[in-house]
Amino acid sequence: MTRAPSTKRNRSSNEWIAPVVVALITLAVFLPALRNGFVAWDDDKNFLNNPHYRGLGPAQLGWMWTTFRLGHYVPLSWMTLGLDYTFWTMQPIGYHLTNVVLHAANATLVYFLARRLIERGDREALDQRLATAAAVFAALVFSLHPLRVESVAWVTERRDVLSLFFMLTSTLAYMRMTDAAAQRARWYVASLALAICALLSKATAMTLPAVLLILDVYPLKRLGHVTGWWTPSAKRVYAELVPFAVCSVAAIALSIVALHPPQQLLLGQKLAISAFGLAFYLWKTMVPLGLAPLYQMPRSLALGSAPFVASYIVVAMLFGAAWRARQRRPAVTAALIAFTVIVLPMLGVVQNGPQIAADRYTYHAAPALAILAGAAVVQFARWNARVVAGACVVMLGAMSALTWRQIAVWHDSATLWSRVLEVDPNSSIAHSSWASLLFAEGRLDEATEHSARAVELDPDDPQARNALGTAFARRGKLDEAVQQFQRAITIAPSSDEVENNWGVVSVQQSDIADAIEHYRRALAINVDNADAHVNWGNALVREDKLDEAISHYRDALAIRPDHAEAHQNWGVALARGGHFVEAIEQFRQVLALNPDHAEAKQYLARATQLLRGGS
Repeated sequence: MTRAPSTKRNRSSNEWIAPVVVALITLAVFLPALRNGFVAWDDDKNFLNNPHYRGLGPAQLGWMWTTFRLGHYVPLSWMTLGLDYTFWTMQPIGYHLTNVVLHAANATLVYFLARRLIERGDREALDQRLATAAAVFAALVFSLHPLRVESVAWVTERRDVLSLFFMLTSTLAYMRMTDAAAQRARWYVASLALAICALLSKATAMTLPAVLLILDVYPLKRLGHVTGWWTPSAKRVYAELVPFAVCSVAAIALSIVALHPPQQLLLGQKLAISAFGLAFYLWKTMVPLGLAPLYQMPRSLALGSAPFVASYIVVAMLFGAAWRARQRRPAVTAALIAFTVIVLPMLGVVQNGPQIAADRYTYHAAPALAILAGAAVVQFARWNARVVAGACVVMLGAMSALTWRQIAVWHDSATLWSRVLEVDPNSSIAHSSWASLLFAEGRLDEATEHSARAVELDPDDPQARNALGTAFARRGKLDEAVQQFQRAITIAPSSDEVENNWGVVSVQQSDIADAIEHYRRALAINVDNADAHVNWGNALVREDKLDEAISHYRDALAIRPDHAEAHQNWGVALARGGHFVEAIEQFRQVLALNPDHAEAKQYLARATQLLRGGS
């Protein structure tokens, strides 16, 4: 009588050993991501130059629930980022830690989902240790795969890891509802609420109703040949899915509003891009080599070229395999269809952005193939368990090594863009982005070369034109610079970066009024452009409008507190007004941010000398 509770507790605690091991291994493999910083690939726009998310006060929450920043409506993701700021301010380690922890949590959820699906799909697998091992393998195939790195090691993609967390918990709650003899309503409401949270984290979760429908066919068998398609019980299943579908339709509508989709490709091009993307993701899942942060869409699509023809063949084989397996291997059919359905919104149906494909687009769909891999382990282990176990360990070890290497790609902006150029030397975006980094380092000749190459590759790329205009301006070729900025604005009228850089050239041409007009336009386009505030302040200093200039420096620092040039130029304005004590403090702020800042050291020494001379 006294031993039964102890045995039950031991069994319950043992059930948590496997998911804890999954989480710990995932954390260990992704630990190097904590050394990474923010990168100049949306992180700068989302965090470094965005004061609105910093905290969880009424103003921040109001912004989070109304913004469509960079084409996404993700209020819950913004709330987690605001929470990060309250703990870590602008230290990237905390943001990366949250991403890694959420990814580890997702790995454990995949374990629980895999365990339930494997047990339902193969009731002959009575060996619970084998079922556990297969679920662990499935979870680790999902979490350790190099394709996961982009979603985890890129702070901007917090929306991926958070959205999948809610999508998986919603799925588990739904499955619990189908099993529950009691409290069905409670589990149903929980599943629906979690689905809404997933959609508010990222609209990719819009495919959840279709995923639940697939599960209802197999392995839940609430629909199909056993229970029928239009029986009263089947109609109840459809009715249960209607609220999920309504929420997804609302998310689709919000996404269209948020994205403001640009001019779309023709139908034939869409089909080609979709086939290419699906084949690409399947291939990279099997052979995760040559991964990069950007796979840029080519300027012209040769629909009859080898890559597209091969993609059509792969997609045909995929659907053929799914169709042939539907009777004897329904798990294969369900997994392949689920993967395709989940990844479908990212396959170019609505083209948005410069990429033809992206590693992050596999994050939500990956559990489908990972769980199928776990189910395969159950089958093969009956043939030779030791060989299968060894193969699994080798596979996971290889994945981990590739993942460590891929995490390093996201360490900083330089490694990121150099990797893109290594994989695709003809990426105009990578050349212009690399040029911007070289400009910041004062490597003018190299920067000019890359900016010119960017324009050569894509004359209609406004970022490339902007980079080349900056190169001309740095070389004193002001008229040529203006020509590039004019072309860029013609292509992209809402580019605040081009307006700001054009203003800098106008100052060099001694046309302060024109410069201020460009800065005004830049800030009308993007109120968070700290550089435009600094440059506007600099123009005002030239006209001895020191108080107005200081106001702009103050605004710049409100947006970006680590803006060294704002501190320095504020100090210059104060010194010109005779406020040497306050000027010295601003120069010290610059040196606190960058101890090697030569100009700040000179200004500090000069201001200190003038202060002592005046006293």
